[in-house]
Amino acid sequence: MPPRLLLSGREWALCGVTMIWGATFLFIRIALERSGPLFFTGMRFAAAAAILLVLALPVLRDITRRELFGGLAIGCIIFLGFACQTSGLASIEASKSAFITAFYVPLVPVLEWILLRHMPGRFVLAGLALAFPGVALISAGGSGLGTLSGFGQGEILTLLCAVAFAFEIVVVGILAPGTNVRRITFVELATTSLLSFACMPVAGEALPRDLLAPAVLACGLGAATAVLQSVVVWAQKRIPPSRATVIYTGEPVWGGFFGWLAGERLGPGALAGCALIVAGILVSGRKSPAKEPGKLSANG
Repeated sequence: MPPRLLLSGREWALCGVTMIWGATFLFIRIALERSGPLFFTGMRFAAAAAILLVLALPVLRDITRRELFGGLAIGCIIFLGFACQTSGLASIEASKSAFITAFYVPLVPVLEWILLRHMPGRFVLAGLALAFPGVALISAGGSGLGTLSGFGQGEILTLLCAVAFAFEIVVVGILAPGTNVRRITFVELATTSLLSFACMPVAGEALPRDLLAPAVLACGLGAATAVLQSVVVWAQKRIPPSRATVIYTGEPVWGGFFGWLAGERLGPGALAGCALIVAGILVSGRKSPAKEPGKLSANG
């Protein structure tokens, strides 16, 4: 049978999801011109939690201890990831953030090896060998790999965000089986929001002077998070994880495209780094498909 060239409806839906995910990097960067990162993260996840609460309310009374503590643990990891990503976007381009964040994909099997003793295959190691120099090239702006001088605060925070997102996927794979998806996801989102607001005074972050604009944008992204996650779950019921992983590779590409439309320009070395990261994701995905059919995107 000849290879299928046209995408199915579900695959086109996932392509649309990755395009919107990619665009959110630019939206967040714009919002951070008027808001601090913790307030914006708190509002975004409060909106997502409120929407999910409507769906989870009929079953919330039956929440188990495993779902409660599992949701709290995963929520703490999500908070670290999004707080680092949003803080990093305050000082680096949206396109840079998108590609560095995508480094989480080849990191997942490495963390599985460390935590679960699942030895990564040769394709995973090859993917890392491609992706890590790509991160270095993007962060250094193409100036070379022999120094860490190109790693500013924004790049370091975004790299930590990628580590947190990889850790989240592994932990979800450990804690989520046997739980109710709506209940544990609601706890995750609510925990992320509450931690963001609670850490504002600790970090010395004040409320924005103009609350309306960042709050509206954050709530819009929160609503998109809830809706897009539903689309992902629907689509991946019929799409193999390995094929979905290839489609997800489009997220940083779209992030770079929307950054380019907004006037961001990466140098030749940084563009080569972007290509290395995408190649690393594709190579590692051959043996490391997405574990969870309903997993959150690195930015979703």
